[in-house]
Amino acid sequence: MKRSKAPTLPDATISEEGGLRYLHLETPWIQGAMRIRQPQKLELDYIQRMMAWMLLREPADLADTRCLQLGLGAAAITKYCHSVLRLPTKVVEINPQVIAACRNWFHLPEDDERLEVILGDAEKYVNQDSHIASADALCVDLYDHDAASPVLDDEDFYRACWRVLDDGGVMSVNLFGRDASFERSAARISAAFGEGRVAMLKPTTEGNTIVLAWKGFDMPEREVLAQRAETLQTRWSLPARKWVKLLSTFTPAALRKKT
Repeated sequence: MKRSKAPTLPDATISEEGGLRYLHLETPWIQGAMRIRQPQKLELDYIQRMMAWMLLREPADLADTRCLQLGLGAAAITKYCHSVLRLPTKVVEINPQVIAACRNWFHLPEDDERLEVILGDAEKYVNQDSHIASADALCVDLYDHDAASPVLDDEDFYRACWRVLDDGGVMSVNLFGRDASFERSAARISAAFGEGRVAMLKPTTEGNTIVLAWKGFDMPEREVLAQRAETLQTRWSLPARKWVKLLSTFTPAALRKKT
């Protein structure tokens, strides 16, 4: 039997400018960034917005949140969940060079009782039955080395993400809001999670749109979100008040046409 050829993975490269260190994958496109003197800080706007899942988690459940990231990037979210929020954190990354770069250049700590960095395929991970209902916060940032399109972006993948989440869990996904494919991607997420279970933040200046999808509960009222945002901003210095202002529910175009 002929074996399929393993995919060629791009080399991880580093650049620095103005006190920031950047991760690249053989192209000028930025795959992640770290402020050298503040390595735990969430530097990029879209990375900060990926943490908007915190708005939708019940405050009483926040301390017990099991975090899972698909795609390591420059390890900003992984470090923040593990070292700042001090939550149990797993991350799945297919490229060993990215893991090595994050350990050597981006202050990613070694695995411990709360951190597990898994060298593997995100699609295979979410489809394993042993991982059903194993996460409460799922961050998906799986763009190719040209940062042109998500590597995994079909309805089956998002259904697998839904299965990985426990009831009360929230997924955040990085999409390019100015690309024509955004509507298709968000509609696939909506099909997987169900009508009324998807919201989006307005695009960043760079065009990244963060989509939130959740399982087992309804979207909290605006007043509740505002109260939670005050707590998050006060305790963690996250721009959560801005998130609430930028947040709106998402309805696929097919459903919008019917109303």
